[in-house]
Parts: sequence; C-alpha cells; structure tokens
Amino acid sequence: MLPLLLEPTELANRLDDGNLLILDLSKQPVYVQAHVPGAIHLDFKRLQSGAQPAPGMIPSDDALSDLFSELGLTSDTHVIAYDDEGGGWAGRLLWTLDAIGHKHYSYLNGGIHAWLADGHATSSEAHEPSPSDYQVGAHDPLTEVDLNYLLAHYQDEDVVIWDSRSLDEFDGVRAFAKKAGHIPGARHHEWTEPMDKQNNLRLRPLDDIRAELAALGISGDKEVITHCQTHHRSSFSWLVGKLLGFERMRGYAGSWAEWGNHPDTPAEKSA
Repeated sequence: MLPLLLEPTELANRLDDGNLLILDLSKQPVYVQAHVPGAIHLDFKRLQSGAQPAPGMIPSDDALSDLFSELGLTSDTHVIAYDDEGGGWAGRLLWTLDAIGHKHYSYLNGGIHAWLADGHATSSEAHEPSPSDYQVGAHDPLTEVDLNYLLAHYQDEDVVIWDSRSLDEFDGVRAFAKKAGHIPGARHHEWTEPMDKQNNLRLRPLDDIRAELAALGISGDKEVITHCQTHHRSSFSWLVGKLLGFERMRGYAGSWAEWGNHPDTPAEKSA
C-alpha cells in the first residue's frame, strides 16, 4: 500500500509496478520535454465541466467514465498524480477520484520539479494508455458539497470554510464574479502557502501547516470545506487537509464562480 504523499525516490523504485497508473497533469509542452517514465499525460481541462457560470463543476458520470476508460483505470489501479505547479491540478484529479469512490491514489510530492531536482530518469516519449472499461459508480457524499448544502451549513459551528484564493480575491479587491469578497465567516489560507518554494514545491513540514491552519480555526475536529474560484486551487487545499488527517474534508466545486454569481448568496468584504 503506497502512502498518500509519495516521495520521488519511492516512485522511482516502483516504476515497473504494473498496477500503477501515473498521470501527469503538467502543461503539454512540459510533458513533452520531460516526464516520469511511463506517465500518461492528462489534459486537466477534462476534470471540469467548463460550463458557465460555474466552470469548475465536476463532469458528468458518462464523461468521467469515458475519460478514465481512455486512461486505463480499473477498480484496483493505484493512481499516482503530479503536475508542474505544486499540486493544483494533481489535487483536482485526486479529489475527483475520491468523489467517485476510487480511493487508491497518491500525490508525488513536489511533482515534476522535485523529480528533476532529485536526478531521476525522465522520458520525452508520449506514453499511450491501455484502455479499460471503467464505470463511475455511486459518488462519495462526503467528498463534495453543493450550493444548497453550503447555504444551509456555512454558519454551523462545526463547519469551517477554507478559502484558497488570493488575498485580494478574499478581501474583495479583485473579483471574477458579480459579487466580490468571501463567504461570511470563511478563513483565508492561500493555496500555495503549504508549498516549500525553496524545496522544489514539496510540501512544507505538515506540523507547521497544521499549526498555521489551527491558528485560523481550520482543524481536524471540524468539517472543512475548501473552495477557490473553480475548485482547482482549492483541490490542493483539500489534499493538504487529507494529508493532515482531517477526516471531514470536502470540496465545493461550484466555488466562487457559482457563489459569487448567485442572486441569493451572502458575501462580505474585509474591512
């Protein structure tokens, strides 16, 4: 059983494991230049519906079944995800898998940056998947939340909203929706804060991140709901919460694109 947070050396020792599906969510030119041997490129756009006004919504079950069949996923496959940005799109993939009930997955710590920095072998040859017949089953209701759930529960004492956007977005200085600001009571922790910029975008020590979040009121004894604008950045925040052992980690795919454009949602700006 592989850990949720996988170090490059651990993966390098397992590249011949036929039960692994390594998915690279880097930008296409980066994948073409260098990727983990055997990794299949996945266009991250396919992880979101793209439909306005909330383009971050999860695609239909049929679309996801087609996608994961193309990639060769089976119910027993262990997925390794990484990207070139420190975990945003890799996190979105892992959140999607978790949402559809596929719980065998790991995140490659630091992605391609850490892999290259550690001197591991790379490939520039596109790796083609062996298609499967993957059918999305029942969703895990504890992974996703929708607008109605959030409207009903955002003020609950044991619920905390983790806003992963930039501080300007949170404060209401910048807006990418009709409304500016944030969900009342939400806590701000920008999505790249857990990354160590001096260590090839690996995660900073988990205990340090845990303490920072606790100081904001984001802790494992609560139901933690992450969002950003389209649940791309906040998917990494969701993953960080999972790595910290938070048992009630959920993602709001509608995110601010939906909340900030809806006529019946409250919003507040920072003083």
